[in-house]
Amino acid sequence: MTDKSMKITGKTLIDWGFEPGPWFKEAILQAALMRENGYNNEEIYGMLQGFVPPPKIQMRGDDHDDYANFLPDPENDIERQNAKAVCAAMDQIMRVPTVEAGAVMPDACPAGTIPVGGVVATKDAIHPGYHSADVCCSMAISVFPDRHDPKKVLDAIQVLTHFGPTKRRARPAEVSESFVAAMENNQFLKGLETVAVEHFTTQGDGNHFYYVGHLESTGELAIVSHHGSRGLGAQVYKRGMAAATRETQKIATGVPKGHAWLDMNTDIGQDYWGALSAVRTWTKHNHFEVHDAVLRLIGEHTVRDRFWNPHNFVFQREGLWVHAKGATPSYHGHSHDDAGRTLIPMNMAEPILITEHNDLDEAVGFAPHGAGRNMSRTQFLRENEPEHPKGIDARFWCGTPDLSELPAAYKNAQKVVNAIEHHSLATIADRIMPYGSIMAGDWEQNAPWRNR
Repeated sequence: MTDKSMKITGKTLIDWGFEPGPWFKEAILQAALMRENGYNNEEIYGMLQGFVPPPKIQMRGDDHDDYANFLPDPENDIERQNAKAVCAAMDQIMRVPTVEAGAVMPDACPAGTIPVGGVVATKDAIHPGYHSADVCCSMAISVFPDRHDPKKVLDAIQVLTHFGPTKRRARPAEVSESFVAAMENNQFLKGLETVAVEHFTTQGDGNHFYYVGHLESTGELAIVSHHGSRGLGAQVYKRGMAAATRETQKIATGVPKGHAWLDMNTDIGQDYWGALSAVRTWTKHNHFEVHDAVLRLIGEHTVRDRFWNPHNFVFQREGLWVHAKGATPSYHGHSHDDAGRTLIPMNMAEPILITEHNDLDEAVGFAPHGAGRNMSRTQFLRENEPEHPKGIDARFWCGTPDLSELPAAYKNAQKVVNAIEHHSLATIADRIMPYGSIMAGDWEQNAPWRNR
């Protein structure tokens, strides 16, 4: 390689041992410029080395690190199938090169890319598929004096809430103008302003609920809400998943669908974290604006206690990005507004647990988010004829009960509680004893917005 007159082409680069790629175009231009300035082939070859992209990141083999598994020992075929599917999903996750640690909660059940009840800690990466579309699904509680009829409180919630998949035209409160204006500055939020406004003070469907009960310790009345970020979070997730897929394809190969990530050392990664943080703010306000509207309607001005916690989100812990899909943070400082307590529901007929953090490293600092399922909704309805719970005021906002949300559809609540205590995943500090609850119901059968 000494001929200074030789023209350098793509074939030249291939003859010199370089693998063809998009970088060839710019590299050949630079080589031609060096040739014009009298550089020899050895010098040009050295320059070309700087254009060669690094080798693509590979998935790990079967010798990946293990994860902590807190699933109770299965007692029947259904539980064995559930555990097998959960473990298969986690085995694949632990092969992803960004993953540093993982855990499976006692309530875990399979749900696509990551199990519900799965916790995954990664280095310098956020995986949209590991927090999923229901961004910041979360719990919130307001406690006030027990001088109100719980039925009237539940009646007030039924008037003020809005379940189902649709937007809401008449709202008891509005998202702040400053929040909406700031969305323009983030690529994952821009254009979703209308969704943020029209879905505010809505609760969605599925397992989301409003719950009225009394604290076991004091008898005080409490309202508890469970929902996520609605269409706003779902659209941010959709955009994040597309961006992660695109970015991961540039630097890695063999990554299965749903496991792509955004590098948190890049602008696009930081933009996505900014969008998730904004969705978190929206969701927290969404909870408490409806709580406040209920209090106003029943004439209550005193809130003795109030806190909330996400269980479908991304958290930062010890330099890692910890993804929780249906898992409750149980370590101190998991967020700037950590109250040191969290809420863990089971089903509409069971008490909601108020827990304190245990900071268990083996569990990556997490606890279950509820009772979970042993089978899909469809399979449950095909194989069971569930009975409505007795002794509570169970309501379905759309009129028709959703039988897949009745208590029998969930895992045994006491077994999950036993696992929490046995493994010290969290400390149970109090319980909210149920009076009643409102869920969406089977909105496809008798949706209010379809009736005149």
